[in-house]
Amino acid sequence: MNRGHEGASSAEQHEVTRLLRAWSAGDESALQQLMPLVYQELHRLAHRYMAGEQPGQTLQTTALVHEVYLRLIDVKSVDWQDRAHFYGLSARIMRRILVDFARSRSYQKRGGGAAHVQLEEALTVSADHGSELLEVDDALQRLSAVDARKSQVVEMRFFGGLTVEETAVALKVSAETVMRDWRLAKAWLTRELDRDGPHEI
Repeated sequence: MNRGHEGASSAEQHEVTRLLRAWSAGDESALQQLMPLVYQELHRLAHRYMAGEQPGQTLQTTALVHEVYLRLIDVKSVDWQDRAHFYGLSARIMRRILVDFARSRSYQKRGGGAAHVQLEEALTVSADHGSELLEVDDALQRLSAVDARKSQVVEMRFFGGLTVEETAVALKVSAETVMRDWRLAKAWLTRELDRDGPHEI
């Protein structure tokens, strides 16, 4: 697991939180001020989602970040708490974008029409990665039906790269609870995914 968002300075963390709260209060210009501060981190999160090192990887990752930005513009009535909350939701948006894209490609291969996914053509998901992404997403949805918080912990830590402490803040639980949920969720998901082959969780 990576170091999460520890690289951000304290002043930058406070500024991100201030802008998030201003955005929540209806200041639409706050999002435009926020993006330069969070762009690098969103780019890192996007890179984690993309399949391997491929030619044009930077363009693909950038396309995903731009799509996240477009969807964030449409996010309404979110009471932003802090940067951990923001990155957690951004990770969820990225997951949904790529899952929608992977499902669309799968549907096209079966001869169906393409579901509308607003992605630049530069964004690609390999067949192997797309299949794995769908399997993990399906397993996470099953886990969410059993225990929504454990599913959120996996989403924030595995997909979003948040630290235990940041995940705890975002979910308003203790770090010990996050560690317990993380351990149990990994065991549950590993058991589910082993039906179709090994996946690293």
